[in-house]
Amino acid sequence: MKRIISIVLFSVLVLQGCSNDESNETSKTDDIKQLVQELSGNKEVKAASISSETLTVENDGETKKYNLPESEFFVSMAPYINETHPCEIHSLSGCQGELVGEDIEVLIEDEDGEVVVDETMTTPDNGFLDFWLEKGKQYHVTMKHDGKVVEKDITTNEGDNTCITDLQLK
Repeated sequence: MKRIISIVLFSVLVLQGCSNDESNETSKTDDIKQLVQELSGNKEVKAASISSETLTVENDGETKKYNLPESEFFVSMAPYINETHPCEIHSLSGCQGELVGEDIEVLIEDEDGEVVVDETMTTPDNGFLDFWLEKGKQYHVTMKHDGKVVEKDITTNEGDNTCITDLQLK
């Protein structure tokens, strides 16, 4: 698994060095999103965290930083019933949410009332649901599970939290 992650990290670096045309920017964005998805909940990587601006990966004594897409914001949310932890910068390799393998109804609306997400999602092994949202906006999040609900407003500005763990379902 470490070899696969190393190959993916190398591939991302190579692609980042290519030309700066618009199609390459889309490719870089897709590559970073794929890397984040692969690292999410991965216990074989020493450490991987994601702030509002960068993805930082520590593995085999090496630290690599990747810039996130300029117009998108990554946020990971862990709804819970009984147990949570305080968090601001999401650790892709370390944060653990309470609800694992549970179906969560998710509704995310932007500040204009436009629906961005409206689907039932199953929480993975780390208990977090990951989203890429437009940067610089405010969103209203509603999550439902087993007759319980939680609502929260979040923003996606530089410096905002990428780890939302105060979503207690009641």
